[in-house]
Amino acid sequence: MEIVSLTAEADRQLVLAREARSGRAAHTVRGAHDLVLRQTLIALAAGRELAEHDSPGEATLQVLRGRVRLVAGDDTVEGSAGDLLTIPPRRHALLALDDAAVLLTVADELS
Repeated sequence: MEIVSLTAEADRQLVLAREARSGRAAHTVRGAHDLVLRQTLIALAAGRELAEHDSPGEATLQVLRGRVRLVAGDDTVEGSAGDLLTIPPRRHALLALDDAAVLLTVADELS
């Protein structure tokens, strides 16, 4: 068994995001591209975004710190610490309204 402190990892990634020119940082907490379940902690400095990109498939965002806005076409939802957002199965973007950390969980289909 393994324990990962999402609180500590969010703090580390937020420090890196604030220092990065892109204003973001990420660390895969569990899984790899060839596994069924992948979890990645993503940190964004306030005002920074993940520009519009394709959906990774079945996925959720758990907001660990701050506030974010998830935009998919004309649909928009805001989430704050403690919220779980379902990522729509279409192109979308993520904006940090405050310094924010989210846990992206992607479930791939079994081959």
